[in-house]
Amino acid sequence: MRWNKIMIQTVTEAEDIIICMLEDIGLEGAMIEDKVPLTPLEKEQMFVDIPPVEVEDDGIAYLSFFVEDEEGKDVNAIVEEAKAVLDGLRETMDIGTGTITLSQTEDIDWINNWKKYFHQFTIDDLLVVPSWEEVKEEDKGKKLLRIDPGTAFGTGMHETTQLCIRAIKKYLTKGASILDVGTGSGILGIVALMYGADHIKATDLDPMAVEAVEDNLNKNNTPKDKFELKIGNIIDDDETKAWAGEEKYDIIVANILHFILKEVTPNIKPYLKEGGIYITSGIIEDKEDYMLEVLKDNGMEVLEVNHQGEWVGIVART
Repeated sequence: MRWNKIMIQTVTEAEDIIICMLEDIGLEGAMIEDKVPLTPLEKEQMFVDIPPVEVEDDGIAYLSFFVEDEEGKDVNAIVEEAKAVLDGLRETMDIGTGTITLSQTEDIDWINNWKKYFHQFTIDDLLVVPSWEEVKEEDKGKKLLRIDPGTAFGTGMHETTQLCIRAIKKYLTKGASILDVGTGSGILGIVALMYGADHIKATDLDPMAVEAVEDNLNKNNTPKDKFELKIGNIIDDDETKAWAGEEKYDIIVANILHFILKEVTPNIKPYLKEGGIYITSGIIEDKEDYMLEVLKDNGMEVLEVNHQGEWVGIVART
């Protein structure tokens, strides 16, 4: 099978946010080409005798997404959707030229090629392991999360996911009830159950979340009666709002981009119990103050602000 290659020229500062936004229209597994210097840790992790020659960073980045060339899939419509996303982002940030180039490439086993690069890693005492790797002897005492890349949603490697996981572990009380808004692959809810939560309700707008969540529940032997998923918008969908139920949750977590959090925050506050915890991430560094104002404007007490890479996680309380 041939693949359609959708390549976007942008700036390095916009890489993460464009990748996150394009996931919402079904483009995932971005290949990033830029001239950002490798960190000392990245150099240590490279299994090569001669590291790549580094050149001066010109601030330009190329993001490539690959779509199967198959009957019934209109790649031109996908390109138009991507253009609309980029046009929206231009209103709030510098994305460079944002030009899109469409080409074709030969058949490549993209999903299995991930296995060359995705290996087990830890988030403090949590070990994240793909299905094709065995747990090392020295790691057998850690909590274990089984998850594979190659789906439409995350693997836990992204900074925003890790910020949320650490906050959940810190503020979770045994038997807690949690609402995960924009659950994606269900990682945050599964981890919360591993650390003592009693029940998870989760929402997402993307129907692909159903399969992704079910797959991850199965991989981790998570009781399905403990994790409920609803495809719907908790902001304006009456059925989803009624399903969630008000004043039921000890913790609400939302790992979503800042401009969506602005709309989500005032609408989900009623679902928290008095004194409930609201965990947010998906906030790029230069929007930290913006999000702090959103929380304060909605009467929430900010408990802590955490940083990882260029991303921010904020914990607040009603």
